[in-house]
Amino acid sequence: MYYTVSEVAKRLNLSPHTIRFYGKEGLLDFVERDQNGNRIFKESDFERLFIIASLKRTGMTIKQMKEFTRLCDEGDSTIAQRLNIIKDQREAVEEQITELQDALDVLKYKTWLYEVALEAGTTAVHDHMPPEKIPPNIQKMKERIRRLTDDMEMRYREAAKR
Repeated sequence: MYYTVSEVAKRLNLSPHTIRFYGKEGLLDFVERDQNGNRIFKESDFERLFIIASLKRTGMTIKQMKEFTRLCDEGDSTIAQRLNIIKDQREAVEEQITELQDALDVLKYKTWLYEVALEAGTTAVHDHMPPEKIPPNIQKMKERIRRLTDDMEMRYREAAKR
């Protein structure tokens, strides 16, 4: 059974435009075409297209994806190279996750600050709040920000001495 670009797009939750873009970039050379030149996808094409879309979501560039798919087409002699590409990308994604978790922690901190301020009617409510009224995760973030501020202040003073 064959599928159209639109059918594949729906099934993989991609836009037809994205699939056509991948084709123009040379990432879909494995896909057959009908007598009118339209791409027709087989069941076996779905996994590869899913992998391409997943790699794109990880931040992999089109150039890197082209290299990866080229290596896939070359067969088993490129397994080690493909593994290295995947390991490198995995490491980059893990770093992104850590950065996003840090950003989420800041958003949680600011959410708590503004919820408390909204209830009190002022942001000054935090100035004299006893530590036992501050949730542990918020205390950690406040300490982290304080250390960052102290470090910046120390660097500024050292630079001013020079």
